[in-house]
Amino acid sequence: MTTSDPTGGDKVVYFGVININEHGKTMGSVDIWRSLLTKEMFCEEKRLGILEIVDYLGMPKIDKDKKWAVAVNRNFKDSLRWRLIKIIKEGKMTFTDADDNAVEVNVRDFKIIDPEWWSFLVEENVNRNMEVVDVPVNDAR
Repeated sequence: MTTSDPTGGDKVVYFGVININEHGKTMGSVDIWRSLLTKEMFCEEKRLGILEIVDYLGMPKIDKDKKWAVAVNRNFKDSLRWRLIKIIKEGKMTFTDADDNAVEVNVRDFKIIDPEWWSFLVEENVNRNMEVVDVPVNDAR
């Protein structure tokens, strides 16, 4: 296990949640914390039925040039359908899906552009219920 204190001693408070739903049924959530001083966000995914403990202690760190996002698979169902990721602004990126398989996607303006995946930013959806079967039409390129 590794430890991480990306806040430098700053106070981090609970900020909100995003519930991930499929056909109205909650499959999991993203818990969101925020720094009082820097307003930096820290996120953790929670999947219903998954009891594993994460492999780090403290707030999860993210690079300044990335944002928290939820990647959603257009073909999978239930809790395997989505994953919390650290998305880049532009280019190709790789992340692991819920089955721990590597996935490479194209990204434009912090959005996945891929026939099998789409995404949404955490910062734009705090305290919302996100229905992941509603695939955005403009992202299906």
